[in-house]
Amino acid sequence: MFAHLISNIKKVVLVGLAALCLSAAASGQPTTCSAKLDQIKDTPELFGLRLGMTYEQVKERLPLVQFGRADEIGVVKTTFNPHFDPRVDSKAFESVRSISLDFLDGKLVTLWIGFEETYKWPKLDEFVDGFATALNLPSPWPVRRMARELACDHFSVQASMIAGGPSIRITDEQAQNTIAERREEAVAAAEAQVIGDMRSKNYFPSDCPAKDDVPAISRVVFKNKELAEQNGYKLAKDCQ
Repeated sequence: MFAHLISNIKKVVLVGLAALCLSAAASGQPTTCSAKLDQIKDTPELFGLRLGMTYEQVKERLPLVQFGRADEIGVVKTTFNPHFDPRVDSKAFESVRSISLDFLDGKLVTLWIGFEETYKWPKLDEFVDGFATALNLPSPWPVRRMARELACDHFSVQASMIAGGPSIRITDEQAQNTIAERREEAVAAAEAQVIGDMRSKNYFPSDCPAKDDVPAISRVVFKNKELAEQNGYKLAKDCQ
């Protein structure tokens, strides 16, 4: 009888351990998100901003924002600071420290909003839960370093604590891939460029220190050495 009792206890323990393992495995599964950018819910928490907007559309919502010129790969970055700009209606942007916007080819591709410690969701976990509900996205968001980040269909949403306040970043991942590809192409193009000296008809590759000795008035830039040679230039002896 005692042996039978011990056997039953073992069975109960094994069943309990199995249930715990299944529960742990289920809770450890990463949150999946199949939402697309155009399915993100419009919410007051983003102040009418959403990825894909043009300069004009952003300007309608942030009249004081300023845009600079695009760089060589089509990127424009700008920041709007409600907390520090006395012209801004503080009630309209309550508890907002700053808003950073990145554009590619005239379209908004990254939106970052940093909030003060006084924001309605001051702690990271409640901030994630609040924004997940507001944007109609699944929760919880997986931990990534010191932040929480959810990867969806070609975009990601990240929440983190900056200077004591919560922040949210929404990123168009396809646009980020395009930016990375263009930067690589720009680096390759710069490395392929050669400097021609109109006086000597010599050319200098980008990694040849002697190119710095060519005065600006005598310089001509070629996309590559083949083009320089087609125009009658020869590789400088100092670069051989």
